[in-house]
Amino acid sequence: MSLQAVRGTRDIFGPEMSAWHRAEQIFRSVTDAFSYSEFRTPMFESTELFKRGIGEDTDVVGKEMYTFEDRGGDSLTLRPEMTAPIVRAMIEHSYLRHHPTTRLWYAGPQFRYDRPQKGRYRQFHQFGAECIGSPYPESDVEVILLANEVLQRVGITKYTLELNSLGTADVRLAYRTALVEYLTSNADGLSVDSQRRITTNPLRVLDSKEERDRAIISGAPLLSSFLDEASSAHLAAVRALLDVAGVSYVMNPLLVRGLDYYNHTVFEFTTNELGTQNAIGGGGRYDPLFAMLGGGDVPAVGFSIGIERLLLLYEAEHGGWGESSINGVYVCAIGDAALLPVHVLAARLRKRGLHVVTDVMRRSVKAQMKDANREQVRWVVMIGEDELAQGTAVVKNMESGEQRTIAQHELESVLL
Repeated sequence: MSLQAVRGTRDIFGPEMSAWHRAEQIFRSVTDAFSYSEFRTPMFESTELFKRGIGEDTDVVGKEMYTFEDRGGDSLTLRPEMTAPIVRAMIEHSYLRHHPTTRLWYAGPQFRYDRPQKGRYRQFHQFGAECIGSPYPESDVEVILLANEVLQRVGITKYTLELNSLGTADVRLAYRTALVEYLTSNADGLSVDSQRRITTNPLRVLDSKEERDRAIISGAPLLSSFLDEASSAHLAAVRALLDVAGVSYVMNPLLVRGLDYYNHTVFEFTTNELGTQNAIGGGGRYDPLFAMLGGGDVPAVGFSIGIERLLLLYEAEHGGWGESSINGVYVCAIGDAALLPVHVLAARLRKRGLHVVTDVMRRSVKAQMKDANREQVRWVVMIGEDELAQGTAVVKNMESGEQRTIAQHELESVLL
């Protein structure tokens, strides 16, 4: 029996790996422009963190977490999302005492036991950012603009920004009462999952993709009609700022997000290019989370984007991953006498920042040129006995086919 990757996980390599690297470079470039600092947390945490932070009645905690007991008897969980770990770290290190407005970003693997399909994996990767400390709509819009800029820089165009407000805790309580009453009166027509959620997490019924549920949901009361004056003003300010920034969006009154800690602004970036997995990423304001984890009243807002879905969408839009832009060099040895000098030259070029490949199989010139084509380098530098004697090298541009002989000490001026 041959060993294979565990179901719901996958290997990343080749041209796709180059696409990942380009995306990661964009993450760093955009977050630098917005003055967000990278933050890393452990890949597993105390199970209690997610039960308290995400909510025991959510699908994530109830069905999807990878939870295990370690040798010391502690219950640990592979992180299913990043916001709760970030908040835990902020509280543990008293970080906000010295940074009352904190801007952070992260990228890394998350884990959920879910039915694997294209765009949905049990080990998946997210890029995200958090703006912590501001209760104002400006911070909501800042993280939306950051996420939008990442999508545009990656080269994604076929997406929609959806926006909604969940209001305050009092607003949601009043709405929940009305929604439960409506759903209970129509329970017989709902799916089994939605019937269960009426008592555990009724707002999640609004996010159901089941066809039989959608017909009933279309007649449900809307949260927007329950918003109080403060919630309406917050939403209006978010919309005004997005309008000024020239970012288009649509209001989706059924957008609720899946975790218990959201309030006020929630948003998603969606697409019709990936089949049923239509969400690229999203987020919102989560002011209650710090208090839920014992950190007091701290306002915060953030988002996450699924990196696998981001790159799947890029592939769908552009017909592939694209070529790597690395300015590579293949240094080719012609004859045994050139073997050692070629490796000395390669070391020199690498120190100047060039990406250099050499032959380590002592192959013929023809085989080395085939290898250079496979490596998709831009330049081939060839050195044989004549070049060694004269201190020169033959340089071939693999894009144009142009070939010329130059002094070895001038190589950097041509290749860089």
